[in-house]
Amino acid sequence: MMGYLRTAILMAAMTALFLGIGALLGGTGGALVALVIALAMNAFTWWNSDRLVLRMHGAQPATGPQGAALERMVHGMADKTGMPRPRVYILDNEQPNAFATGRNPANAAVAATTGLLRHLSKEEIAAVMAHELAHIRNHDTTIMTITATFAGAISMLANFALFFGRGRGNGMGIIGTIALMILAPLAAGLVQMAISRGREYEADRVGAVICGNPLWLASALEKISGLAARIDNDSAERNPATAHMFIVNPLHVHARDRLFSTHPNPVNRIRALREMAGARGGEFGPWR
Repeated sequence: MMGYLRTAILMAAMTALFLGIGALLGGTGGALVALVIALAMNAFTWWNSDRLVLRMHGAQPATGPQGAALERMVHGMADKTGMPRPRVYILDNEQPNAFATGRNPANAAVAATTGLLRHLSKEEIAAVMAHELAHIRNHDTTIMTITATFAGAISMLANFALFFGRGRGNGMGIIGTIALMILAPLAAGLVQMAISRGREYEADRVGAVICGNPLWLASALEKISGLAARIDNDSAERNPATAHMFIVNPLHVHARDRLFSTHPNPVNRIRALREMAGARGGEFGPWR
């Protein structure tokens, strides 16, 4: 319950930041225009988020023996938890990673990279996909999509701050306008980071229950984080606003990617999962 309250507060902060920038740039009229833009962008992404993200990363429906096995695994765990079966996709990408997307559990999709299927064991793959199912079950995909939209819109407004600031004569001055251009995207990124990090821990916990063993997910995170730090993910580098959707941060090519990570430290996540396994003892059974 506290997690949802915290997310609601952070989302309200993102909305207030967006409207505040609009007001600074154009007074009350600017705030209203910003609100209309925000509503329009959220309505568009609400209905098209899954298709947009999958297209960005070149995801293809899971086919062939490997794809069919992955789909059976995902659908089996979804059936076990009473969830709608998500669509299953594969990304032709050597970096081991995965993400979930969609506006709600009934219209969701999960995607795994070919690198994930190549480098991880069956149990570890099941744990990763269970983590993604947890995001869907917890409605994280909806929240993260809307948050990413707000962050993108705030960055867009900030990039046009100099132009609109001069045109409106808002009295901010050149120094204030430049400060807005720098600080607004930074503030939006911090809110986005706060939302994403908290939800990763919860998805780890629920995912461990779904797959049946926290140690499988701990092992998967250890492998993925090590390999992802060395293997490029070109589609994620081209679309950094989607980085928070992956199970581990896919970005590492550019120095800016390391400034404010949307993911908790993998070491802390692995420690929490191992503590969870120790606390529950033999209560967890294998997923089959």
